[in-house]
Amino acid sequence: MDVDLGDLNAFLAVARAKGFREAARATGASASGLSEAVRRLETRLGVRLLHRTTRSVAPTEAGARLLERLGPALGEVEAALDIVNRFRDRPAGTLKLNVPVIAARLILPTILPGFLDAYPEIQLEIVAEDNFVDLLASGCDAGIRYDERLEQDMIAVPIGPRVQRFAAGAAPGYLARRGVPAHPRDLLDHACLRGRFANRGLVPWEFTRQGETVRVEPAGPLVVSLSTAFDLLIASAIAGAGIVTSFEDLLRPHFDSGALVPVLEDWWERFPGPFLYYPGRRLVPAPLRAFIDYVKAHPVQDGSA
Repeated sequence: MDVDLGDLNAFLAVARAKGFREAARATGASASGLSEAVRRLETRLGVRLLHRTTRSVAPTEAGARLLERLGPALGEVEAALDIVNRFRDRPAGTLKLNVPVIAARLILPTILPGFLDAYPEIQLEIVAEDNFVDLLASGCDAGIRYDERLEQDMIAVPIGPRVQRFAAGAAPGYLARRGVPAHPRDLLDHACLRGRFANRGLVPWEFTRQGETVRVEPAGPLVVSLSTAFDLLIASAIAGAGIVTSFEDLLRPHFDSGALVPVLEDWWERFPGPFLYYPGRRLVPAPLRAFIDYVKAHPVQDGSA
């Protein structure tokens, strides 16, 4: 039977993402193009593969059976084609990474320029978001996450600084007006500028010193989306609106310039740096192998991110 490989990939993407729009975001294709590809495949096979409603997409019994066999089969096809790539002088192709927004800002700028210069025939696509996603369903080859959000069947490679800290700071004028907190609980009497991740509540502030951990839920005049509007938090803190917390590396330039003053520095929490992760059950594509090897050969020193 003459079936287009692209149509099969379209069906796989839509079934895994459970929607045409979601699959379009994951693959970079248009929702209408994916819909047409699936319709073409169903016509060629003579059977409906997906139940479609205005709110959801789900495989039919036939679609579920095809999906079960198709994923591994297409993975083998990709692996077979990638073997040819290894006979090139330099690996080529597309490498798609799913990373947290903070990693796109602090980790990747120290790594990507050198990697892209070393491998000019690799096209790198970065999807920056803070929701934890299924790599295979999203069409990504690998991702970057912190240890507590790694799945057990993933291979993890250290990337970026191995130790990081959460910092707190405020403008000199604010501290002159409101006083300098001496203990994390003092923050309950201060204007604190806070953020939330998508589909999650406000992120609590946690501080640690000499084995003691204090978690506080301070109030404040401003709450923003950490994924898209964190610059607004920092700008507001610099303007004197209150106290802000974030990765030390993100606040460090403002500490160095004097625009912000460190607050509760001896309580700043230390935590392990992030990992590059990818599925351990698949052959590693040549572009991803090149990136892994580059990351291992060019470790980022702590404090340099």
